[in-house]
Parts: sequence; structure tokens; C-alpha cells
Amino acid sequence: MLEIIALVVASLLFLTGLLGTLLPILPGAPVIWLGMLIYGFIAGFENLGFYFMLGQAFLALVVMAVDYLFTALGSHYFGGSKAALWGAGIGLLIGLFFFPIGLLIGPFVGATLADLIFRRRTDQAVRSGIGATLGFVSALPIKLTLEAVMIIWFIVRIF
Repeated sequence: MLEIIALVVASLLFLTGLLGTLLPILPGAPVIWLGMLIYGFIAGFENLGFYFMLGQAFLALVVMAVDYLFTALGSHYFGGSKAALWGAGIGLLIGLFFFPIGLLIGPFVGATLADLIFRRRTDQAVRSGIGATLGFVSALPIKLTLEAVMIIWFIVRIF
């Protein structure tokens, strides 16, 4: 009975994590990992060993790194300066605290402000901000694929 409850709770967190990736309401991969952790606390960690949980944590970190990397590369591709790369990353971090809109606006504002502060023209700065936002959005398929790998690996381990 506890395993069924644990699986329901984990599944709800998996769905929440996937929705958080699509709608940037919650950080998707960490919520998925949390679902696995809670499953382990309720049903036991017999099938979820230390290396499994460590591997899952690594995948969650990779998903978050993809977010930052694509945001920075998008800004750079659209002509952003090094300052814009840093600004987009900082904007994304700050945006995490202002769900959901902060995750979309944070990279744009961060890259744009950084370029403006370092004396770039307004049109270049705005283009840099647009690139940061497009980079963030273009990371979605990779993030969803990695999260699917996390969930499938979990299912294989528990059954």
C-alpha cells in the first residue's frame, strides 16, 4: 500500500516538474528529483541506491546547466557582449524568484541592461535580450528529453 501512495506522490511531482519546464512555474528537474526522493522515503530506497540518486541529481544539474548555457548562447548569437552573457545568466537566476514570468523576462532584462550599462546602443541591447529569451525557449526540447530520461530510469528501477 505504501508503494502505491509513494508512486502516486512521485507521479504527481513528475507531472508538476514537466509542467514547470513547459510553463516555467517551478524548476522542473529538481521537482522530478524531489519526487524520487519522496518515493524513497515512503517506499524505501531498496531499488533506488546511492548511485541512482546521485546520477539523477547529476541529470537535474545538467538540465539546469542547459538552461543557463542556451540563454547565454542565445544572447551571444544575437550579438550580445560578454556582459550580456553574464547579465542573461544573472537575470535568469533572479527570474527564478518571480515565477512564472520572471523566467522569461529575467534573461531578456538582464542581457539588455548589461549591454546598456556597458554603453551599447539600445537596438543592440534589445537584440541581445531577445536572443537570451530565444535561447531559453530553445532549450525546452533538450530539457524535456533529459527529464524523460530521468523518469524512465526511475520507472525501470522500481519495476
